[in-house]
Amino acid sequence: MTEFIRKRAANAKNDILSGITVALALVPEAVAFSFVAGVDPLVGLYAAFMIGLITAIFGGRPGMISGATGALAVVMVSLVAEGNAFGAEGENLGLYYLFATVILMGIVQMLAGILKLGKFVRLIPHPVMMGFVNGLAIVIFLAQLKMFKDVDGDWFSGSQMWTMLGLVALTMAIMFGLPKLTKKLPEALIAILVVSAIAVFGDLDVATVGSFIRDGGGEGLKGGLPQFQTDIFNKVPFNWQTIRFIGPYALILAAIGLIESLMTLNLVDELTDTRGNTNRECMAQGGANIITGLFGGMGGCAMIGQSLINIKGGGRGRLSGIVAALALLAFILFASGLIEQVPISALVGVMFMVVIGTFAWSSFRILNKIPITDVIVLIAVSALTVIFDLAIAVIAGVVISALVFSWENAKRIRARKRMREDGTKVYEIWGPLFFGSIVAFNEKFDIKNDPQQVEVDFVESRVSDHSAIEAIFNLVNKYEAEGKTIKLKHLSEDCKILLYKSSPKFREVIVEAIDDPRYHLAENPEAFTKGLSEYKL
Repeated sequence: MTEFIRKRAANAKNDILSGITVALALVPEAVAFSFVAGVDPLVGLYAAFMIGLITAIFGGRPGMISGATGALAVVMVSLVAEGNAFGAEGENLGLYYLFATVILMGIVQMLAGILKLGKFVRLIPHPVMMGFVNGLAIVIFLAQLKMFKDVDGDWFSGSQMWTMLGLVALTMAIMFGLPKLTKKLPEALIAILVVSAIAVFGDLDVATVGSFIRDGGGEGLKGGLPQFQTDIFNKVPFNWQTIRFIGPYALILAAIGLIESLMTLNLVDELTDTRGNTNRECMAQGGANIITGLFGGMGGCAMIGQSLINIKGGGRGRLSGIVAALALLAFILFASGLIEQVPISALVGVMFMVVIGTFAWSSFRILNKIPITDVIVLIAVSALTVIFDLAIAVIAGVVISALVFSWENAKRIRARKRMREDGTKVYEIWGPLFFGSIVAFNEKFDIKNDPQQVEVDFVESRVSDHSAIEAIFNLVNKYEAEGKTIKLKHLSEDCKILLYKSSPKFREVIVEAIDDPRYHLAENPEAFTKGLSEYKL
């Protein structure tokens, strides 16, 4: 117990410093995503605080940071606009419909955790994961380019652009060089403090967090504690029409939130060589979104950029996420004036270093070493993440991978044919029998010209789905229609259970007796050892 406490205390400094750095990086992100969704900046900041705190305490992945994200904001913008149309001008009904949707989104995510659907993230292939990482790195990079434009959408020019570029480069240089001198200081936090000091004391004319908020139409970072939104129940009618309106949005947001959170969890697992709990994360994300919706937040999920800042800053425990959330709240309550002076260029520099660390540069090296189908999946997922969103990209990648896998396995079905001395023809089936291999399976048999006695040996095959059951059933009927006898041998226990459940007819044709030498070897350890020795010789 003492050793456990000592290890946790040893990393407390890293968790705290990393958490403060993450909180600084959360501010412009949350504000920017609020503007994307069409809501007040405080709605995004409250979401970042509440979701970040709840998932840090109860989530399935210590060290992972959650908050308001762009992937969700791009869906919310149409929800808010449509919701506003239900009420009078200036009534802002869209905001309350957003809160109601976030609550329903959280309920869906908690149901996913209760049903243990989080485990399905393991079905995501590695090329999809690499494509997701590369696509998200590009999205983060493109998002930072907007910071080089003025309020009218025009690129900075002249000294303003050069000053911005210089401060971004200085931030990146500090983050790159400081770890080579000492690993005891958090490079991201030091870089932000140094660049902020240069901008403030040098009286440089640069974009800051405060000017960014005001240019977007906000009044500033200052705010109070989140308040319970009783108006949700007064302004949003809880009837079938409302469910039909917010239901599809809630399902889409829940899916995007869970996919992004579980993919980020997977990535952090790889970086830290540990393993998170996917179902627990589903529950925490769902609970956090319910609370956020009730207290005036826009909802959210895991944030890959901030999670990587935290991990690279040494944040490993739940303390880092808790500190990030509480520090963000402290900025809102007490330090808004100071945080508004932080140059946007410092935060852009930090995010550019995150992009460099996020992008899977190894994917370029392996392009000519992996199957062409995996290359297509990797590039497709990267492109779809940039063009559409993460959910569409991941689903498309998994579908493509599944189709390729099915096609490749469909080609592996084989049938070795031989005749016994008693005139029985034996078909030895090799490979998986499922919907993709049914046509090839049926082509192996010559029903009209086969002898009276036929055996189908499944010792190297498995019956995988209903299509396979139906194909075997039809095969049996065709042989019997020709007046011939067919027997099925060496089906595994689970395959026999499937067939018996589908039709009592299979009890007449399946041979229960096992006469394959491999089965006897498994039952006789000495014989198995002897056989293994002979095989090695």
